[in-house]
Amino acid sequence: MSLGPVMLDLEGTAISADETRLLNHPAVGGVILFTRNFDSIDQLQTLCSQVHSARNPHLLIAVDHEGGRVQRFREGFTPLPPAAWYGDQYRKSAEQGQELARLGGWLMASELRACGVDFSFAPVLDIGLGISEVIGDRAFSSQPAIVARLAQAWMQGAHQAGMAVVGKHFPGHGGVQADSHLALPVDQRRFEDLEMEDLRPFETMIHAGMEAIMPAHVVYSRIDKELAGFSSFWLNKVLRQQLGFQGVIFSDDLNMAAAKEAGGYGDRAKAALSAGCDMVLVCNNRPAAIEVLDCLKDYNDPAAHVRLVRMHGRKQQTIQQLHLEPRWRSAVNRLSVAPEEISLDLRLE
Repeated sequence: MSLGPVMLDLEGTAISADETRLLNHPAVGGVILFTRNFDSIDQLQTLCSQVHSARNPHLLIAVDHEGGRVQRFREGFTPLPPAAWYGDQYRKSAEQGQELARLGGWLMASELRACGVDFSFAPVLDIGLGISEVIGDRAFSSQPAIVARLAQAWMQGAHQAGMAVVGKHFPGHGGVQADSHLALPVDQRRFEDLEMEDLRPFETMIHAGMEAIMPAHVVYSRIDKELAGFSSFWLNKVLRQQLGFQGVIFSDDLNMAAAKEAGGYGDRAKAALSAGCDMVLVCNNRPAAIEVLDCLKDYNDPAAHVRLVRMHGRKQQTIQQLHLEPRWRSAVNRLSVAPEEISLDLRLE
């Protein structure tokens, strides 16, 4: 059975009988985990094993685990600093900032891989312009070149741990104030402005081997009337053709408020896939997920399947083996930062 185009969520810390049947629907290709799905390291390992055992090739397992305020699993996991902290360290020493970012990517990926999670929806490649509160300290820097350098180092660390990465939110969420979870953000900048600033980290990361990208639920009104995640202009003309990206395109959550501009849930899914997405996310709304699965039960894209199987994690070891590694101990000591030590000043001079 091929990997389908839908990633959905689970309700609790174990898979129910109904969810087992749902995971075997031909349109399902992956599962995204949230804090409610986590109780302990042992429980998470069991849950991931159950998800992976449901299908062959096994379903993808993802999570939002960037660090800072976006880290779904806490107990037993190292508290990771937000991306802005690496920018702070870069301001003190470019070499040290990149070294710490590489270590942070490796630590994040190593701990998740030890539990069976395939990948995290990270890193954030948005520019920290001080406009978007939902981005805030999730951005590495206010300078595109520094975002690109730190993100590339972070990706190198994740790759060393056997994890593919997902850059977000293409073509850039940093220039809008509205939170797309709650409203429809509209960015009125020209394409030339985005090309000179926001697109640069994505272009650098694509050339460096980034495996996947998640577009923003943002309308760039002077460029295209569609949300970026439903826009053939952004996903095909710019991302695929102009930037030469050949990896996976994940939609952002179709249940977010901004996505309602694309219509009902089935319409949203079809529009995202038609625009160029390989997999759509439907989270925290089971009726919506079932509606999307019904609409896509006969959907098949062999090229997308080939891209998606590359997102499977590699190099898994046990958490006990990981904790014996000197690099793990060093990473924990160097990255366990008290909140008061983290500056949110993104102006890297």
